[in-house]
Amino acid sequence: MVSLEFPVVYFGGDYNPDQWPREIWHKDMELFKKAHVNILTLPVFSWALLQPAEDVYNFEWLDELLDMIHAQGIKVCLATATAAQPAWMSRKYPEILPVDFEGRKRKHSGRVNFCPNSPVFREFSGRLVRKMAERYKDHPALALWHVGNEYGTYCYCETCEKAFREWLKKRYGSIEELNRRWNMNFWGHTVYDWEDIVAPSGLSEVWRDGHLERTTFQPMVLDYKRFMSESSLACYKNEYDIIKGICPDIPVTTNLMGAFKPLDYFKWAEHMDIVSWDNYPGLKDSPGSIAFNHDLMRGLKGGQSFLLMEQTPNQTNWHPYNSLKRPGVMRLLSYQAMAHGADSVMYFQMRQSIGNCEKFHGALIEHAGHEHTRVFRECAQLGQELENLKGVIGARLKARAAILFDWENWWAVELSSGPTVQLSYVHQVKKYYEALFKRNITVDIIKPGDDLSPYALVIAPVLYMLKPGVAESLKDFVENGGTFLTTFMSGLVDENDRVTTLGYPGELKELLGIWVEEIDALEPGMCNSIRKTQAAEALSALTRERYACAMLCDVMEAQGAEVLAVYENDFYAGKPAVTRNAYGRGRAYYVGTDSEEDFIQELLEAICDECGIIPDFQVPQGVEITQRFKGDTCYTFVLNHLTEKVIVDLNNLTGKDLITGKTVAQRLELEPKGVAVLEEK
Repeated sequence: MVSLEFPVVYFGGDYNPDQWPREIWHKDMELFKKAHVNILTLPVFSWALLQPAEDVYNFEWLDELLDMIHAQGIKVCLATATAAQPAWMSRKYPEILPVDFEGRKRKHSGRVNFCPNSPVFREFSGRLVRKMAERYKDHPALALWHVGNEYGTYCYCETCEKAFREWLKKRYGSIEELNRRWNMNFWGHTVYDWEDIVAPSGLSEVWRDGHLERTTFQPMVLDYKRFMSESSLACYKNEYDIIKGICPDIPVTTNLMGAFKPLDYFKWAEHMDIVSWDNYPGLKDSPGSIAFNHDLMRGLKGGQSFLLMEQTPNQTNWHPYNSLKRPGVMRLLSYQAMAHGADSVMYFQMRQSIGNCEKFHGALIEHAGHEHTRVFRECAQLGQELENLKGVIGARLKARAAILFDWENWWAVELSSGPTVQLSYVHQVKKYYEALFKRNITVDIIKPGDDLSPYALVIAPVLYMLKPGVAESLKDFVENGGTFLTTFMSGLVDENDRVTTLGYPGELKELLGIWVEEIDALEPGMCNSIRKTQAAEALSALTRERYACAMLCDVMEAQGAEVLAVYENDFYAGKPAVTRNAYGRGRAYYVGTDSEEDFIQELLEAICDECGIIPDFQVPQGVEITQRFKGDTCYTFVLNHLTEKVIVDLNNLTGKDLITGKTVAQRLELEPKGVAVLEEK
């Protein structure tokens, strides 16, 4: 059994010593100790040095580094270095290089630039990983294994095309079943042999429309996305399985990227000992949007704590405008990650590169090469503070509200050829998440099919794709007293994007007590409005009579549901826009239009009051309070995202601030961007 009870809050990050001469290594070790660094990730991109020729391996420089790091009392997150293959490999075995969406064979370049189905790549990467695992399995510095780096390459080569056909054979069994499930009689696209199937790319059934991916055959493209996610996962598993066979007790991970569309991270998490991810918000990203990604990563393994594998100590290098992190912001964002379940605070990068695309990406050690910088001082302060937070490791959050999130649903929604190009699945999910976040209500992000019994409220915005068993699970949840909320564009299609013939919203009609007859897409600049009905008067949190709505409007009939709001304009004026249906001992809400955020905020406040989900603290907007629990101990994180000082009412809470060591009772004063972590036993 792999232990995830780490001895410390891991603090450090990606180190690229192969870019520097040896004399710099010794200076770096001194600076790392001054910054309280306790873990380093390496050698992420060093395959070219580890294997300079097909039959030549060179580990001596890495041996020296690991011993040097261990001598400083620092641990190592050992990367498999397979994110960028050596140039000799691409030249000698060009079949490992991917073919892009436009059908062009890539040349040696970049990183993660390999075909995920290449048997040659898997052979070479597996060989390297085996040698590393056997060599370092007993090294005292080894704490974690880090496989690859930021997977996500899609490939459309002949190898992938052939593998796709085999994947389809296993999924559908026969060409007849595939034709049925893909609805291939449409446009006369019936296939007669598996060889008739081609990879859906820019050469076949897909095209790019600005940032949008468009297709005439959604089921085919949807399956290719499933296949590509699983193909990259198989690359990861190839290395994971080798490591676990040699180092069964060392945790293995790879760095994910939050709401990253190409890969179904719920499936990936099943094969990760611990989830880790890279957090790079922009200057204007809201605290709620950032928190959503943390909670999404925490949700991948059922609420298990995760690792913050990368963030920047200062600015990024790839945003359109790479702003500095203002004083206190790096510290605040680091504690926000911990507040939502992180057991580490790690960076990319430890020393700033002197050339190429990451030369202006922030680092602990900047180009000045010494500790006398604002960024170094802030990092060192944080590293020292984190030494007092060992007790938080492994502590979990407790939530009574959950949001359903599904990668395959995301793909299907945004592949759809209607009703509007404006519909963004993640944006809709975040609107509901942020409404709860602003009230300091803890939210679990779960996938369809997960156990719903721990929750009083489950929200599923834009549940377009209904997978087998999901409708039954939701009905059972509500029948047993739960509250469910969903929105427009829900219950419309099955796993193959085939539309229900039961009438919208398909299997959810009975639960919701409605029938959606039509869906109206409003063009940009157009809007409608919704007006409360008498039935909504009991929802006292709804403070206004009318609210704006736009983008999509369901034209629907109530079939047993109460009507809480109706449209005010157009030919469907007076028809239901928002409903509530009693079902068993619970209730099911339906929001049939893209309403303004004030309405969502107030509606969810009313629903949470009904469900008894009441925040423990009433604090100013911009102050975040989150709690983690372990045994009888509660850790309360209080974060001031504002640029002014605040006084926070803690009710009857009394605890020790683990950052300052002081006891805090009832009231807490926080500086701008200030943080407190209160331990209450």
